Amino acid sequence: MPELPDALTTEFLFEAHIDLLPPERMGQTPFGGRSVFIVKGGSFEGPKLAGTVHPGGGDWFLTLANGAGELDVRGTLETRDGALILMTYHGILDVKPELVADVFEGKDVIPSAYYFRTAPRFETGDERYAWLNKLVCVGVGWFGINEVGYRVFAIR
Repeated sequence: MPELPDALTTEFLFEAHIDLLPPERMGQTPFGGRSVFIVKGGSFEGPKLAGTVHPGGGDWFLTLANGAGELDVRGTLETRDGALILMTYHGILDVKPELVADVFEGKDVIPSAYYFRTAPRFETGDERYAWLNKLVCVGVGWFGINEVGYRVFAIR
């Protein structure tokens, strides 16, 4: 059997801060509790790329029967030098209901108190950033009232 690594290494790509409109709550659907969070805008910055998050993307968030949330996100990033990058990801947000209440009451809740992980993928036709098309990534997130943020890492 070929030798495989015992652990994975990561490379920090960027940190993002995204402002959201108040959620559109669809109620209980056949798949779970659905809410849509539309992006107002935002920014991202890292060692190899930085820029803005376009308005209009969003998260088609689904509350699962087990209480966790499933993220289904797509949005457009624009680098400072004008490249457009589609970022899509799925992920899991698992947070105790009392912590959600604390967040929406404006209390400080440290992100390590809940599980918020995503698997971003990137798509661009800009040759300067074509290296993003070949990455598998992981994001670690936090959330607040009408805002969300991530630190995104490439798996090496």
